[in-house]
Amino acid sequence: MSDVVIIGAGIHPFGRFDKSYEELGAAAAAAALRDAGVEWSQIQAAYLSRMYLPATSGARILRRLGSTDISIVDIEAACASGGAALRQAVLAVRSGEIDLALVLGCEKMPRGFMDPSMIYSAWQIELGMSLNPAYWSMRAKRHMHDYGTTERQIAKVAFKNHRNSVHNPNAMYQKEFSLEEILASPLVCDPIRRLEICAPDDGAAALVVASAERARKLGAANPIQIAACCHTIARYSADFRCPADSMSATADNPGPTEVAANQAYERSGLGPKDINCFEVQDTDAFCEIEIYESLGLCALGEGGRLIDEGVTEIGGKAPVNMSGGLISKGEPVGASHVGQIVELVSQLRGTAGKRQVEGAKVALGHVLGAGGNCAVTILKR
Repeated sequence: MSDVVIIGAGIHPFGRFDKSYEELGAAAAAAALRDAGVEWSQIQAAYLSRMYLPATSGARILRRLGSTDISIVDIEAACASGGAALRQAVLAVRSGEIDLALVLGCEKMPRGFMDPSMIYSAWQIELGMSLNPAYWSMRAKRHMHDYGTTERQIAKVAFKNHRNSVHNPNAMYQKEFSLEEILASPLVCDPIRRLEICAPDDGAAALVVASAERARKLGAANPIQIAACCHTIARYSADFRCPADSMSATADNPGPTEVAANQAYERSGLGPKDINCFEVQDTDAFCEIEIYESLGLCALGEGGRLIDEGVTEIGGKAPVNMSGGLISKGEPVGASHVGQIVELVSQLRGTAGKRQVEGAKVALGHVLGAGGNCAVTILKR
């Protein structure tokens, strides 16, 4: 299989905007094309990741760049939509059918918690089980009980990510908070607090993906190799990801992150110790601690130790969420993973400014959402 590389990356800031989703998406797509030095007319296929937008949104957005006869496909896989869309582009390029594609993530989210009917079964809604923080809280409380993880360790994740956001002009929130402010913020669902949780918002991000051969012909200055791009729904999941038809507090089966990460490590020939920086799903601050363990950065139950020791700080051994994470950026679902990849491309190019991880050569992006949808992408320069 031929190498697949990213030759262009663009983003519209995440936040709340008085703009249509078509405007948001077209801005990100145009930015990625400019970065790649290619014209829209050269793109052979395009993939839109979205969850809340209407049917044929990809075509509606990209017609603003011009009408072509290419395939434009909308893809939805909950919070992992961006990973699923990128994977389809990678597969198309590797097949030889095309050699230049656009991947666009775009969302314009309603305020407040997600519409429960989008992701929960009717019986769960009737029983009052249809708010995301409920199962985030259950995971956190179980971890605290089993391994001694503390509220202060959870708050340290939010502290780190808010501090990182100060240097990210594309984040919804760009403000540092003290640990005391975070721990004093209103309780959403014990032990998760307001400043430890992400907000839905608007945003868009885009990538231009090419075969290595096409990138050379185009004279791409700094192509970033996609070493692996995996999207899975774990066969067995011991977490409370909705919709949940059954639950077990004692099941010891690999969860979605572990399954997707292991696939990505195998396909790339790399392991967690080879990764220089990470962007991961921090819908709540505890989630990031659990992901440390699922990605193999530490043993089960030791995620709190990593945050205590500063391992996941920008200057640490395994920096995580240099962008400020979803806690600071917000989560426009369809744009989430594509936005992570834009950040990681900047890290590998050495253009991340005060967020830069020194000497970064390998990076990993991770998203996890409803139904156990999970995507992991590994990049190399």
